[in-house]
Amino acid sequence: MKLVNHKLFLITTLAMASFSALALKDDTNQPINIVSDNQSLDMENSVVTFTDNVVITQGSILIKANKVVITRPPENSGKKDTVEAFGTPVTFNQLLDDGKPVDGKANRVHYDLGAEFLTLTGQAELKQLDSKINGERITYDVKKQQLKANGGKSRVKTVLIPAQLQQKGKK
Repeated sequence: MKLVNHKLFLITTLAMASFSALALKDDTNQPINIVSDNQSLDMENSVVTFTDNVVITQGSILIKANKVVITRPPENSGKKDTVEAFGTPVTFNQLLDDGKPVDGKANRVHYDLGAEFLTLTGQAELKQLDSKINGERITYDVKKQQLKANGGKSRVKTVLIPAQLQQKGKK
């Protein structure tokens, strides 16, 4: 029984961790739409800031935040953009190729497009159906498909729903 529970934990963690890798393949080819109440552009530093009721969509991806800052590095630097979102909380939702939704939230979300590294901090949560993981900080290395959760001053909490894990491809 202990081995079965360990396997369920591992499968769920890997399934939740691979949300970016398994996301609808067409999402990254879709246009990115950003709507906000305010927008400012710092051309000298290549920084665009969106504030107040920020909504970002790209294919099945939906992100809502209070503030989003996109920084573009200098040309020929070999680096890629970084995106930082702030909110109470920032929320996001995306469909995976198997049709299951993945939801997340945190007070701050940082995504480095070059490193393909996502960091959720401040009451962070990743959820797929009713299975979820909560911690003060959750990081996800998209290339390596590795998730790490840290509880900070509290403990990391994971909830697994075995019946939903066994329903492959069902919503």
